[in-house]
Amino acid sequence: MTRDHSAPPGLGIADAHSDLLSELVVRGFRRGEDDPFGAHWLPNLRAGGVALQVCALYADLDVLPEGALRTAMTQVAAFERTLRLHAGAVIAVRRKADLDVAGRDGPIGLLLALEGAEALGNDPWLLETFWALGVRMVGLTWNRRNPFADGAGERGGGGLSELGRRLVDLCVKLGVAIDLAHASERTFWDVLERAAGSPILCSHAGCRAVYDHPRNLGDEQLRALAEAGGVLGVMQHPLGIDPERPTIDRVVDHVEHALAVMGTEHVASGSDFGRQIARALGWRPPPDALMDTALPPDAAIDGLGGPEDFPQLVAGLRRRGLEGDVLERVLAGNLLRFLRGALPA
Repeated sequence: MTRDHSAPPGLGIADAHSDLLSELVVRGFRRGEDDPFGAHWLPNLRAGGVALQVCALYADLDVLPEGALRTAMTQVAAFERTLRLHAGAVIAVRRKADLDVAGRDGPIGLLLALEGAEALGNDPWLLETFWALGVRMVGLTWNRRNPFADGAGERGGGGLSELGRRLVDLCVKLGVAIDLAHASERTFWDVLERAAGSPILCSHAGCRAVYDHPRNLGDEQLRALAEAGGVLGVMQHPLGIDPERPTIDRVVDHVEHALAVMGTEHVASGSDFGRQIARALGWRPPPDALMDTALPPDAAIDGLGGPEDFPQLVAGLRRRGLEGDVLERVLAGNLLRFLRGALPA
């Protein structure tokens, strides 16, 4: 297939999830590359027309629990180095006004998120430090149980712990958006009840009605998230889309279903591209990654392996008849509107 990497004019992408910071740490701090973001990510983000990218702080299983805080702080350091080396090309998004500067015709906005609260240890109040560092989105879990909540990979189906309730309350107080990706179903409902009226989203998942997987949301969850004013970032990884048919058409199936259930103002992009990162890190999925055993660690959607391929997704959406305002909302408008409501002035 010939790939058109020219982004359509006027259709910038706002994407709710990337693990690119994990790659920057390995390439920049462990292997000594001078500018891994400039070499491996900035050209691809530009080719895909990305206006805003949410960047996750994530600690893998091999560093838990003792190394989680150190891992997160090293990723913050990689984020800050990127801002310093590419001033004018990228901007940290910490306040509403930053969204007015970031865009397809300006610097790419980068927003810090905590994917799993393991870095906080047993201390919810450490979130105040991450807030000061620019974190504006927090996911309580990554599939597994931690001191705050159960994740999607736990068989017991537990929800928020007492520490988790305190952390949710602190998120509400600070104005941190709460991310329900990777949460157990009980955690999902506990957070919606506890943080009612506060900014809540699911940054990267699919629709269980399209492909039944623990990481995906059922229709009742999708409706409740929309009623809470949240958004679903539709992931673009075979894990949640369909390991047997990892195609752009199947991604669009999830987008169409989410639009039908949630409405046109609550569906966004949450790519979770993993091919380049897995290859750079030599990553192997931990036991609770919930990946189909037949999937290779660097699995990707056919024709949609990284941000440079976003135009291919746009073309797929258009083939299904998505155009105009609806298309722009899915690609950027819904997430940007959500963030304008969530970020401090």
